[in-house]
Amino acid sequence: MDYKIAIHKIKIIISKSTNILNDIVEFLYKNFEKYNWIGIYIVKGNDLILGPWYGKQATEHTQIPIGKGICGSAAKTGKTEIIPDVNTDSRYLACFFSTKSEIVVPIKKDGKILGEIDIDSDIKNAFSSDDKKFLEKIADMLSMHI
Repeated sequence: MDYKIAIHKIKIIISKSTNILNDIVEFLYKNFEKYNWIGIYIVKGNDLILGPWYGKQATEHTQIPIGKGICGSAAKTGKTEIIPDVNTDSRYLACFFSTKSEIVVPIKKDGKILGEIDIDSDIKNAFSSDDKKFLEKIADMLSMHI
């Protein structure tokens, strides 16, 4: 799906949904083939707590300390992490044998990290700068709903 069309559809979801985070995760999973697992983690204290997710199976990583793993690193720095090959990054907390690459996009409001979008792909080098821009825009939109 085209990113501009997706942003338009996500704006509609946000305006009409009673379960925004869940509906956005489901939309991304169903409309972007290379997004094989999508979760939204919410910051609670010093941890990331898994909220809505969509994929073939659950992850064992439902609570991640801020600073640990790729997700924890993104939450600590507030910067998007794109990992082209998870097997080459020592921070990677393995979730699924099939995962080859990952992108983690912090959700921020007024400089404070509220949570993040975590997406795994079964394809190496799955995430481009276009994915980064697209997902950062979604994170900005979601910052009003966490």
